[in-house]
Amino acid sequence: MTEFAYDLFLILHLLGFVYWLGGDIGVFYSSGFVINPKYSAETRLTASKIMMDLDLIPRICMTLMLTIGAQLASFQGVDHYPGQMIALWILSPVWLFMVIYMHFNHGNPLAKTMGVVDTWLRRILIAGIALSVAYTLYTGRLADTPWLTAKVGLFGLLILCGVMIRRHLPDYIAGIQALAKGSITAEENTKMAAGLKNAKPWVLFIWFIVFLEAVLGVVKPGNEMVLKFAAMF
Repeated sequence: MTEFAYDLFLILHLLGFVYWLGGDIGVFYSSGFVINPKYSAETRLTASKIMMDLDLIPRICMTLMLTIGAQLASFQGVDHYPGQMIALWILSPVWLFMVIYMHFNHGNPLAKTMGVVDTWLRRILIAGIALSVAYTLYTGRLADTPWLTAKVGLFGLLILCGVMIRRHLPDYIAGIQALAKGSITAEENTKMAAGLKNAKPWVLFIWFIVFLEAVLGVVKPGNEMVLKFAAMF
């Protein structure tokens, strides 16, 4: 049963990686059509609809990956802090529900409240992961699996990238709203493009981090290799 459960979670982990990166690339590609003033408002709105629907996929993957990864580590004999797995198993379904509800209920008062909760949840997770990684490195608790500590830390960076992307999107979203109203000014088009341009480095950083996560999960390097890799940066 344990072997079957391990294989199941490993498959889910791989699917999460594939759909996260693939979905994110699709979102970024379609976003370019949304800001292009050469297209009609109808075409740009259709592209924005495709973009937002695709964006749901990587956001779902994010809500699940931390719990799936922790469970996989547990199957491999890694001990977690007391109550940590329980907290993670509560986190995933709650976070998943929030993400799906907000996607299908734009403008709903509850969805707006969830948006605020989601923002604070991400900030808490970033801080919690940073503290956890620092404590793990200080105590040497996972000295035999440094790649796992690195993966957890990188996941915190992924969440941070998402938070930073959101900081640059208000003008982009305002542009979409203007398109929906049937009128968008040249100034709004310029701000819309600038917002996407400023978010682009963080998007590319996400792709790079997800790639590193995959490499660490496959290679599972020891301390010496991790230190050599870190020295490259």
